[in-house]
Amino acid sequence: MAITAADVNKLRQETGAGMMDCKKALTEANGDFEEAKAILRKQGQKIADKRADNATAEGIVLAHVSEDGGVGRIIALACETEPVSKVADFQNLAMATMSNAVATQANNKEALLSATQADGRTLQDHITDLMGKIGEKIDIIAYEVVTAEKVVSYIHSNGKLGVLVGLTNTSGTDVTEVGKDVAMQIAAMKPIALDKDGVDTSVVEREIEIGKDQARNEGKPEAMLEKIALGRLNKFYKENTLLNQEFVKDGSLTIAQLLDKTSKGLTVSAFKRVSIG
Repeated sequence: MAITAADVNKLRQETGAGMMDCKKALTEANGDFEEAKAILRKQGQKIADKRADNATAEGIVLAHVSEDGGVGRIIALACETEPVSKVADFQNLAMATMSNAVATQANNKEALLSATQADGRTLQDHITDLMGKIGEKIDIIAYEVVTAEKVVSYIHSNGKLGVLVGLTNTSGTDVTEVGKDVAMQIAAMKPIALDKDGVDTSVVEREIEIGKDQARNEGKPEAMLEKIALGRLNKFYKENTLLNQEFVKDGSLTIAQLLDKTSKGLTVSAFKRVSIG
């Protein structure tokens, strides 16, 4: 059957694929729109399979906090090159991903990818279709949700790093400003846990062994190695757990002290730091 320009344009609007790719797919499918869509998706899947091991060091991080301030979501959509991260199709995909996350209240990446969008495609299909169009790997490398009494978000100026902070015991105080300060602290200092209780036991064991080796190399007595290593472990906690870190804007305060000073009992219940590259 004859393939009209209107047919090609309709398929292009529905899939985002290029005009020539749409015309080719419609011709191969004898004008069957659903079959043409399947052909285009297979094209995207071939690219996805071929480039599966490629690094995705560019992209965009987006955050959204619910109107009541109680739920925050953060997404990192990554691609291979910076030019692709700047094109409208990629940016629109990122915004559609966040909109879908909010609308479906997806709690994890798997649920998000399988959720149906307004145009009837799943998010995974949308990603696959765009890979077929641009010929580059695209992936959601992170999707995190934080629920708390008050959630504050921060996106770094390069658009490739973002943080969600969940605060509790706000006592009705406006904690937005201190929340931003804590989020920027997390962005800069990369804490691995809230406090020492949140540090994985394998990390603790590794740091103790490192401390012992350092003390041994310094010629310290074997009987003292454990004690010295535990002392150095406390220093590790101070540098790597959020509530024990020194506040970057005022080294006389830890983050725990900063929060308590803002409002008695105020603390962080959860945080997520997401970055690309």
